[in-house]
Amino acid sequence: MPLDQQRLGQKLQRYRNQFSRTVAEVSEATGINQERLRAYEAGTSAPSGDEILIFADYYMCDYKFFISNEKLAPFEETETMFRRYGEEFSREDRWAVQEFLFLSECEHFLQKELGKQPQKKFSFTAGRGPLAKIGELAAIQLRAHQGHPNTGIPLDIYKDFRSIGLHIFRRKLTNSNISGLFVNHPVAGGCILVNYDEDVYRQRFTAAHEACHAILDADDGFVVSLGSQRQRDVEIRANKFSSHYLAPSSFLKAIPQARTWNKEKAVEWANKLKVSTQVLAYALRRERLVNADTMNIVKSVRVPKKDKVDPEIPNTLAPQSQKRKRELLERGLSNYYVALCFESYREGLISAARLAEMLLLRGESELTVLADLYGERLKYGY
Repeated sequence: MPLDQQRLGQKLQRYRNQFSRTVAEVSEATGINQERLRAYEAGTSAPSGDEILIFADYYMCDYKFFISNEKLAPFEETETMFRRYGEEFSREDRWAVQEFLFLSECEHFLQKELGKQPQKKFSFTAGRGPLAKIGELAAIQLRAHQGHPNTGIPLDIYKDFRSIGLHIFRRKLTNSNISGLFVNHPVAGGCILVNYDEDVYRQRFTAAHEACHAILDADDGFVVSLGSQRQRDVEIRANKFSSHYLAPSSFLKAIPQARTWNKEKAVEWANKLKVSTQVLAYALRRERLVNADTMNIVKSVRVPKKDKVDPEIPNTLAPQSQKRKRELLERGLSNYYVALCFESYREGLISAARLAEMLLLRGESELTVLADLYGERLKYGY
């Protein structure tokens, strides 16, 4: 089938508009002059094969998207999402979402190539009933599916959700109103983005919240969780799921003197559960273990920041290494994903150049620094 220049031009223009880029900015980034870019977008001229690869590299998508005459997601999903939520997504955040989806697709590819595709697939049939109750039941069933005892605390929830086939990345967003989002990628499947700008315990809650959307709202294509929409029924359901997954009823009831609380005890047990005191307070109230006054006492304190350890940045790391890993996490590069990339490189499945591309790095020097941080060695030559 011949290339449809008009459709290709529309895709190029729509992609550029999605990410609020000017023709001049795309020209500078791709090396393709502005006159040719305008002709391509107008459909009066067709880019060469090499230029299509350049566009695919710039927009972090499969080159087949541009040469196909079909509409292909996730482009359609992100375009609809950005259109629906308008100003919630800044230029920087739109690009962050695109990088997140690129990382998710790369992770899916690497898992497949390495034979490490998740083996613990989970499905839940919601049935009828109040949405909040459905969220609770889904959390209980997932905990059982994961083998967590009734009084057990799921400490590595990122590993939990990856084990059921979800791609989960933490990435800093400029809009603090966006706690996280879920996108059902046509290739990678369920993809979760958690705003890394949030408190580390809040990130855990958001991850579970978005996992609920991935389990129960996959047919919607995407869900953006905004602080301003917390009272929507599906958000209440997802919050209920998070609460029961992270602070299960049996655990709360087993706390010594579960009905007696002061500020010191609130901090102690919130830290054991690795949740905020607010989440703990509402969970205790949920189980009718405390009255409204005691709930407010629990909510009134905060777990000291020094007591909260990011699971991917242990205190045993040197300060400079902690800083560098934090910068990587802000861009979405989890320890799990980085390890997959280097393992694929060691196995000869990807080149050093492709390794750098998958790690969102600009060249060999940045790749060398990252390899040193993770105790990896690069083969001779780039």
